[in-house]
Amino acid sequence: MEELEARKQNTVPRFVWGMNPEKASLTEQEYHSFHDTVPVVRMTERTTHPIREIAGFKTCPGHCLQNGAFELWGGVNFTIQSQHATYVELVLFERHAEAPFAVLPFPDDYRIGNVYSMIVFGLDIEDFEYAYRMDGPYDPEKGLLFDRKNLLLDPYARAVAGQSDWGTRPLSGFDYRARVTKTGFDWRGVHRPQIPMNDLIIYEAHVRGFTRDPSSNVSNPGTFDGLMEKIPYLKELGVNAVELMPIFEFDEMNAMRVHDGNLLLDYWGYNPVCFFAPNTAYSAHKEFTNVGDELRRLIRQLHRNNMEVILDVVFNHTAEGNEDGSIFSLKGVDNIYYMLAPDGSYYNFSGCGNTVNCNHPIVQQLILDCLRYWVVEYQVDGFRFDLASILGRNEDGTPMNKPPLLERLAFDPILADVKLIAEAWDAGGLYQVGSFPSREKRWSEWNGKYRDDMRCFLKGDSGMATLATYRILGSPDLYHPEIRGDGASVNFLTCHDGFTLADLFAYNVKHNEANGWDNTDGENNNNSWNCGVEGETDNQDIKNLRRRMQKNAIAVLMCSRGTPMILAGDEFGNSQFGNNNAYCQDNEISWLDWNLLEKNSDLFEFFRYMIHFRREHPILRKHTEPARSRFPEYSLHAKEPWDANYQEDTRVIGVAFAGRNEADTEDDIIYIGINSHWDAHTIRLPELPGRMQWHLAVNTNGAHPDDCYAPKDMPKIYNGVFTMPPRTVIIAQAKIV
Repeated sequence: MEELEARKQNTVPRFVWGMNPEKASLTEQEYHSFHDTVPVVRMTERTTHPIREIAGFKTCPGHCLQNGAFELWGGVNFTIQSQHATYVELVLFERHAEAPFAVLPFPDDYRIGNVYSMIVFGLDIEDFEYAYRMDGPYDPEKGLLFDRKNLLLDPYARAVAGQSDWGTRPLSGFDYRARVTKTGFDWRGVHRPQIPMNDLIIYEAHVRGFTRDPSSNVSNPGTFDGLMEKIPYLKELGVNAVELMPIFEFDEMNAMRVHDGNLLLDYWGYNPVCFFAPNTAYSAHKEFTNVGDELRRLIRQLHRNNMEVILDVVFNHTAEGNEDGSIFSLKGVDNIYYMLAPDGSYYNFSGCGNTVNCNHPIVQQLILDCLRYWVVEYQVDGFRFDLASILGRNEDGTPMNKPPLLERLAFDPILADVKLIAEAWDAGGLYQVGSFPSREKRWSEWNGKYRDDMRCFLKGDSGMATLATYRILGSPDLYHPEIRGDGASVNFLTCHDGFTLADLFAYNVKHNEANGWDNTDGENNNNSWNCGVEGETDNQDIKNLRRRMQKNAIAVLMCSRGTPMILAGDEFGNSQFGNNNAYCQDNEISWLDWNLLEKNSDLFEFFRYMIHFRREHPILRKHTEPARSRFPEYSLHAKEPWDANYQEDTRVIGVAFAGRNEADTEDDIIYIGINSHWDAHTIRLPELPGRMQWHLAVNTNGAHPDDCYAPKDMPKIYNGVFTMPPRTVIIAQAKIV
């Protein structure tokens, strides 16, 4: 009875929408009911901890098994962990207020191990923002940077406050704060498409740059909603996966500077502030506690149109920088999150000042929790890991044979059907294309060797013929199918980092002067070719050659085994004017110019044709049942059939694929011929069995619409002999006549 009376004296303010929390309280019966229906706080009722008032709020020990802050029926649970902190306090602000309205220290008995957890009753999540302050040892040589004056952003925050207006954050006196978000988005029965990896056609896009230019003609340019308005366009093009450049909350003002009168920002977003929070500046509407719903609507609509969503995620570094950088989250929470040299300085394998200590057990858990969160709460279909080789480095920076983080991601049950794509290199010189640690055939890789080798061959370099055939066949020299499966290679010729496809054949060298580093930034070895004149030209012959080179590139990409990826805007000739490192250009350099879609409609139609052609011929994507005609699954040729004895000067190759069509009614035999030489060459295609005859599907030397043919209009290649013009790709299809 004494215990019951004591509980009655500690009634807890009840949270009711639209009601002042101080005017409501829980009865003893309601209090028991509350704990019986909300398992995460049932432990409070069963322990001897009383309800305790702190800073005017009723509190009790929280649910320490779930990091971050989340809403309960009667309040909000706050959980954060720190190995070295000696004191932690929760700081509450009214929205946009400079000074806190409450500071709640965590009592000692609200801590279990290194985890601090507290339920604060009576909080309305619409009305407050929160941060933490911590105290502990200060020893920079050991990476210990505790300072009770620093406001610290929750590493597990689901939303970051004060970031919703692009490019307008105060330049001084700014502290990151978090918000609590609602859950329970209605997916309306729409499920993830679950498209096999080798059936994907990935379209890499920047959320802001995709529709920011007025030429996009969308209602909400530069936002998730703006991208959603373009889904019919993406569907017309034929892609079935959108890879979004970083949408984690990042600070575009982090390295703000002015050069030649132009404001330069951290435009790309590879400088994360918080791993769990979507970038609110990409939302067309102020969402407050519904942060993320606009992104969820975009994902739901893409899934409804049978398109997957892959997020480009950055776990290799953060915006806190090195020892001279700011302290706003992980640095102030603990010294375990970054790789530290013996003197307390920061290892920099990312090229951005610090390196996340990915294989520390606590950091492993943070990354795993994060990826699970995006899959469960946002229905994301896959992840592309920026500078993924860092994920395989030990705590001292050395590469590991079986990195525990990569093992955990490969075997995690929540991530079991999610695509995992590695950018298999880092800025510290670790290059693992073809050797990235992979278990259970779970990891795919951005195939940088496909990009480099195919660029060299297509522009006519000598000694590249054999490597080009390997790349077209799916790079079996890098990814043995029995070990890595059929989906290991993500093939690309262009991506956000480097030249666009139009610039690849318009510039011999980079032109990054607008970035403000005297053209010293960006890659120097681009394997590009300007076709005779640097930059823009009025010479029609050069313009025709450049168009043909672009068509050559997409034709070969779509006929290569592996998963193709194209860069947004390449399909209509978008240019960055020779800038191959436009990370800071929030302007016409990086924004897609949609006027080019009409101007270069022939290029768009060719892209669309090739994407459709790939879908219609599964033998280009994967192994099928063997051809009934006993034509081999793949074969290599030169100017003469079955001749794969390539010499140093060989610039004419042919690759044939053969198998059954999807209906299993007839053989599907496709021949890709490439002449990267500056002279014409006559080739003879391999003889076909029975009544089959070669028909021309694609000839990149032809002027639109004679560069590609519908099946009923494909002209015959008589006697299998064809004279290939200079720098031309043909695709032939075997048909029964």
